[in-house]
Amino acid sequence: MQHATKDKFSTLRLRRLGIDTYDEPVVYMRADCHVCRSEGFDAHSRVAIRVNGTTVIATLHVVTSDLLRRNEASLSDSAWTLLGAREGDEIAVSHPEPVESLSDVRAKVYGRRLDDDAIHAIVRDVAGKRYSDIHLSAFITACAGDRLDAAETIALTRAMVVVGERLAWNRAPIVDKHSVGGLPGNRTTPIVVSIAAAAGLTMPKTSSRAITSPAGTADTMETLAPIDLDIPAMRKVVEREGGCIVWGGAMHLSPADDILIRVERPLDLDSEGQMVASILSKKSAAGSTHVVIDMPVGATAKVRDRDSAVSLTRLLSDVGAAVGLQIRVVWTDGAQPVGRRIGPALEAHDVLAVLQGAPGAPADLRQRSLRLAAEILELGGAAAPGAGTTLAQTILDDGRAWRKFQAICEAQGGMRTPPRAPHARAVPAGQAGRIVSIDNRRLARIAKLAGAPSAPAAGLELHAPVGSTVDRGEPLFTVHAEAPGELAYALDYFAARPDIIVVEPHS
Repeated sequence: MQHATKDKFSTLRLRRLGIDTYDEPVVYMRADCHVCRSEGFDAHSRVAIRVNGTTVIATLHVVTSDLLRRNEASLSDSAWTLLGAREGDEIAVSHPEPVESLSDVRAKVYGRRLDDDAIHAIVRDVAGKRYSDIHLSAFITACAGDRLDAAETIALTRAMVVVGERLAWNRAPIVDKHSVGGLPGNRTTPIVVSIAAAAGLTMPKTSSRAITSPAGTADTMETLAPIDLDIPAMRKVVEREGGCIVWGGAMHLSPADDILIRVERPLDLDSEGQMVASILSKKSAAGSTHVVIDMPVGATAKVRDRDSAVSLTRLLSDVGAAVGLQIRVVWTDGAQPVGRRIGPALEAHDVLAVLQGAPGAPADLRQRSLRLAAEILELGGAAAPGAGTTLAQTILDDGRAWRKFQAICEAQGGMRTPPRAPHARAVPAGQAGRIVSIDNRRLARIAKLAGAPSAPAAGLELHAPVGSTVDRGEPLFTVHAEAPGELAYALDYFAARPDIIVVEPHS
């Protein structure tokens, strides 16, 4: 942290404007204020802001109107929180110390391989919020397209663990699972955790919010129970119930990764090396020892073919071994969405149907969950090799998994009823025939345009999976939205791209 000299030429009075920039610290100052003039600041300058003994580096946004007086400044909501600032506080503004690791980012942009020291320096500065969103974007883009080799990925994983909190447990093994993503509706985690914990294994599951998808596990779980638990609260849940399903970002287990994910989301980038580092740094930091990785493989999934699956499996296994994790990668079908629903609350309804054994519960979600749970039971020693499937199915069918899930929700703060959207409209088939393909990415885009995941009840319900037959006018799917405008956006997108779901006419 820098220490700015506080004098009348570098100080301004704070006024709160209430501007949300998510997690990026931003300061707002008039172009003609004495600080901008004396320091030579202009728009997008990086400046050190000091108030009440705390300093953060922020990006300057220049105000050219009378929104602020010349002796006033304002901060984004995230900067207010970081600084603990109050209305009327006096802030000192100065040039920050140079961020030396940016030279390593520039080197990576030009294709140079980064050594361990360079990667650790970058990650320290990212976690310390010394990078602007522009700098973060440069680093993410420089590493995209598989431009991180295995050694760089191992260094990135270790660095992400080092700069955050780390959990240690007085028991073993500690099991976990993760999906590499790219498949809408693949919400197996709540079911798998319930089965594993009911079988006596310890599974402190920290989950992510959506990056480029309509829902992450944390988004779905939040419609069922509180997920923003700190480390002491999480420990109590795990000690009491053997498992939890919480948002990892609330515990700062890999804070640099959380910052990178925030920028990856609008960039729509998720490179192989950074994805592996993201997954395994969180598992290592959470104290996991045995991890099952669900890898959906399909033409419109994140992993599109066998060669890509082989490469990613090797990288996950190598990096996992380097950071002390036993990894088991399970290839699963990525040809179409899992379950019937896409979007946080809608996926929660699918999860509940499987756990409760409800008539008509999605069979594919049930079977995929059982397969992954079986792998965890065997990897964690709760079942003998080959006996995991029978044990997992017994625990699900006799109600133990459902009772365990309810207990976990209550321990996390109380179970909730997932909301339902006030607006819905079915999309009919344009012709009769057989469904031969579904574009996962574009179908997910429809759910996102409908408002998911920020609108928890938004998304879509799929009525016709691959292999099913439909008549002309029969619903293919139903779009759910919390606002009429978002419903219209989603429907317009499909109308312009009807080949998202391909119907082959009857011969």
